Amino acid sequence: MTTPEQPPIDRAEEISRAWQREQPGLPVGSIGILTRIRQAAKLLDDERRRVLAVVAMDAATLDLLSTLRRSGPPYRLTTRELADRSLITAGAVTQRVDRAQGEGLVRRLPPEPGTRAVEVELTAPGHRAVEEAVGGLLTYEQGLVESLAPHEQEELARLLTILLRDLSARARGPRG
Repeated sequence: MTTPEQPPIDRAEEISRAWQREQPGLPVGSIGILTRIRQAAKLLDDERRRVLAVVAMDAATLDLLSTLRRSGPPYRLTTRELADRSLITAGAVTQRVDRAQGEGLVRRLPPEPGTRAVEVELTAPGHRAVEEAVGGLLTYEQGLVESLAPHEQEELARLLTILLRDLSARARGPRG
């Protein structure tokens, strides 16, 4: 129970205290970080889905269109480049491209003679759709982090970069 002077205990703190009580000496420092990251990720995913629903776009389509748009003119990448830049499998790229092509947002270009590389290009309607979605989404998402001062946002981004770099290296490293 909290008093008016005490802020409510957050879920990560409750979990950490419970483990400290049940198994003193258990390393619980990661709970305060990783549980909060998971909670934030869930809330942010929910918010993103809600905001994208307004422009009738799902996160996978936004990722595809954004990747093409950020590539610069002529807004064209091979399916392999799309997979690498989106951190997804070739099969997932195929599904995304099929769906977006069906909506007229992208088109596949035939492979150049002597190659098997299929290029995917943003269409004019795709360009308009991604511009609308990204502009509104990024403005909205900036508002989500404004409870942090600009220098705190930069520090959090810096710390998350360090954590993600290490986690990525561990994921690529030998499994034992």
